[in-house]
Amino acid sequence: MQIARGAEAKAKQINGAVKFTAEADNYDSATQIKQLEAAIAAGNNLIILNAVDSGAVAPSIQKAKAAGIKVIGLAQPFPLNVDHAVISDQRQAGQLCANYLAKKLNGQGNIVIVNGPLVPAVQDRVAGFVDTITAFPNIKILSRDQNGNASREGGLSVMADLLAAYPKIDAVFAINDPTALGCDAAARQAKRNEFFIVGIDGGPDIVAALKDQGSLIAATAAEDPNALGSRAVEIGYGILTGNPPEAQLTKIPVTLVTRENVAEYKGWSK
Repeated sequence: MQIARGAEAKAKQINGAVKFTAEADNYDSATQIKQLEAAIAAGNNLIILNAVDSGAVAPSIQKAKAAGIKVIGLAQPFPLNVDHAVISDQRQAGQLCANYLAKKLNGQGNIVIVNGPLVPAVQDRVAGFVDTITAFPNIKILSRDQNGNASREGGLSVMADLLAAYPKIDAVFAINDPTALGCDAAARQAKRNEFFIVGIDGGPDIVAALKDQGSLIAATAAEDPNALGSRAVEIGYGILTGNPPEAQLTKIPVTLVTRENVAEYKGWSK
């Protein structure tokens, strides 16, 4: 939704030259494929796509390109023949979380990573985190491969198991905010509060948790979905008008939001 708002706002800025339509796929690949087919049949010039499953939509993308339609991939690295991809800097997100965590722990402690699906964005987040945290030899990663499925329910389930396995945890890195919120719920259920939790996304729910003194959420590396959508339209229009970017990938920086600075954070809706 926020990506679409950013895209629509940028489209309106381009002197009325861009007609914009947004479709909600409800995270369903079959729905998304139907929407892509409809967009191709309608003769659109540009498709901006946040793929539910990049493999599932690959044939539709190839069909669009064969019809002369430009395709911009959003939010994740695309192993597809898109004209350009606009993504958040996921590796930077992991790095920011690792540096914050290490500083808060004064360079020592036992931590766990609540991982997620093996998709590029999650892999980059974890790689950025692990590569950075290894610079602190007194920080020990107790667990790093448990998959919380990028969801609250998965985060709760995995964290409950980790709490049973480890009597002392100093910090948790969750691969996204829903996972982090699930970890926080597990901690409340187990009446454990000796650690803090960091996540990635920056959505409204995590902002509320950062402001809640009873939660263990300490920080999130916040993406900027408005900027993702806006930049995608800008680049797509440039490609259509003969001004393509030099590179095929654009990374949008993320920012660290903590309990200390959350009051200054504008959030996704601004």
